[in-house]
Amino acid sequence: MNASFSDTEKPALRLLLAAPRGFCAGVDRAIEIVERALKRYGAPVYVRHEIVHNRFVVDGLKAKGAIFVEELDEVPGGVPVVFSAHGVPKTVPAAASERGLDWLDATCPLVSKVHRQAERQIEGGRHIVFIGHKGHPEVIGTLGQVPEGTITLVETEADVAALDFAADAPLAFLTQTTLSVDDTAAIVRALRARFPQIVGPKAEDICYATSNRQAAVKTLAPQCQLVLVIGAPNSSNSLRLVEVAERCGASARLVQRGADIAPEWFDGVETMGLTAGASAPEELVREVIERIAEFRAVSVEQVVTAEEKMVFKLPKQLEGAG
Repeated sequence: MNASFSDTEKPALRLLLAAPRGFCAGVDRAIEIVERALKRYGAPVYVRHEIVHNRFVVDGLKAKGAIFVEELDEVPGGVPVVFSAHGVPKTVPAAASERGLDWLDATCPLVSKVHRQAERQIEGGRHIVFIGHKGHPEVIGTLGQVPEGTITLVETEADVAALDFAADAPLAFLTQTTLSVDDTAAIVRALRARFPQIVGPKAEDICYATSNRQAAVKTLAPQCQLVLVIGAPNSSNSLRLVEVAERCGASARLVQRGADIAPEWFDGVETMGLTAGASAPEELVREVIERIAEFRAVSVEQVVTAEEKMVFKLPKQLEGAG
């Protein structure tokens, strides 16, 4: 995608547009699950927690008849409920079944893969060290897959240094899927240095989309004075993109909509980068570019670092719906 939004009275701005960016396969699947459930069951369809961390997406689904709640006890009887892409503790679907609710699991398959790994490590007699951000829905969901006391959360290398396991304790590590690739690698190195016997997954748990979007920012950010990341403040993968850009020496800002952008941000900026977190739709990318073009003559160059063709299957209940 190369395009120009020119105006001879406006100073020129070179905009490097990251590719890949925006929606990943897990987000596409989660949104489609809600939309198909609405077609199959009719409104309202309840969704426990934001289906994905993006207000624009959530508001769009609300307009179609989705009702978002934080806890299962807010869902009345006789209506379907969807669990968000971030995953839920095992107790949630169990409680839904006990109440006789029709429920649909929109958990990203790559998060579900981590859940299965956690179960296998516990079955193997290992204690799990889980690398993630405390309080994030994905972390809450993963910790809720195994018995209490069998998994320990770490967020930093300092947390690793504070672990008090025996030197020969049977340990395994797993990670949240939306972390910083570089930070996670450093924490894993610290774990292996302290506990050489620790075992981990054959392939990293950080999802392909998170890794690809961070790699794209690493490619374009060194050329930029400013990088904008479209995403929500509670979106882990979007926040990591801001951090990656800053580590590359660029000024970086998280924005949710075009209206968030102020003209003075671009003072002295000749080249900027633009990307979007995995929960941000392409419509918002276009909106942001149009907003920037209101005060700069924008020349857009797409920087392609990977191609994504991943597609995840829908739950069997929704096959053929929609």
